[in-house]
Amino acid sequence: SPMANYEFSQVSGDRPGCRLSRKAQIGLGVGLLVLIALVVGIVVILLRPRSLLVWTGEPTTKHFSDIFLGRCLIYTQILRPEMRDQNCQEILSTFKGAFVSKNPCNITREDYAPLVKLVTQTIPCNKTLFWSKSKHLAHQYTWIQGKMFTLEDTLLGYIADDLRWCGDPSTSDMNYVSCPHWSENCPNNPITVFWKVISQKFAEDACGVVQVMLNGSLREPFYKNSTFGSVEVFSLDPNKVHKLQAWVMHDIEGASSNACSSSSLNELKMIVQKRNMIFACVDNYRPARFLQCVKNPEHPSCRLNT
Repeated sequence: SPMANYEFSQVSGDRPGCRLSRKAQIGLGVGLLVLIALVVGIVVILLRPRSLLVWTGEPTTKHFSDIFLGRCLIYTQILRPEMRDQNCQEILSTFKGAFVSKNPCNITREDYAPLVKLVTQTIPCNKTLFWSKSKHLAHQYTWIQGKMFTLEDTLLGYIADDLRWCGDPSTSDMNYVSCPHWSENCPNNPITVFWKVISQKFAEDACGVVQVMLNGSLREPFYKNSTFGSVEVFSLDPNKVHKLQAWVMHDIEGASSNACSSSSLNELKMIVQKRNMIFACVDNYRPARFLQCVKNPEHPSCRLNT
């Protein structure tokens, strides 16, 4: 047969091998080095500290976490021992979770929802005091009076009062270099959103007769764009709150005027009545006036009628 003319010989070695030419080996080696360099480059880019966003506002308050924890412990262990079971470390980490590693202009109400859910505090009926442009006097009043609450007399308000904070997308730490300024077209920053969220909750929880202290020395004691004018007055629940009392306080050295009959207060009156609540107004509420008299005891309006 024709096949008989062919001989089969075994190839030496275990199995047939394909030998790479020297040129191909060099090419493969170079390719491998390029790939390794590429991977290392990507890792370095991902891990290198990216520069923080730059803002024109004051940065996060120095020693923020220490101040936060200290205030939380003072409030829960000393000022309001009935809240001693609150976990301050958990409150701090939940608070930070709302804004760290995020662009400080893209914070939402939902970001603070876990914090609001975690910290529950009941304010007794008839004991809520709102304020607008009268913070210092309102706080002096609740401190001395002892039974009323401004927002800053609640746990979250007490902790955050006068502090500043923000995060940055490039780090899980807080930004201690700069934070957005209110004028930077950045309304959804972590501080503004926080105060709106807890102000709304504070107003929603109010019941009975509520009070607001306004500044009668201003042209508009009731300012529609203030937190009270834009958030709190509209968050009161008419099913729980039946009356709002305005205390319009004038600077003791300034000219006294009947602010209760001003168009500004009339505007507040219309909003309150439209929402089915009773409105009352007092010029220079006497107990608060006494506090002003501590600094001006000789002023004619400070003389006690004997």
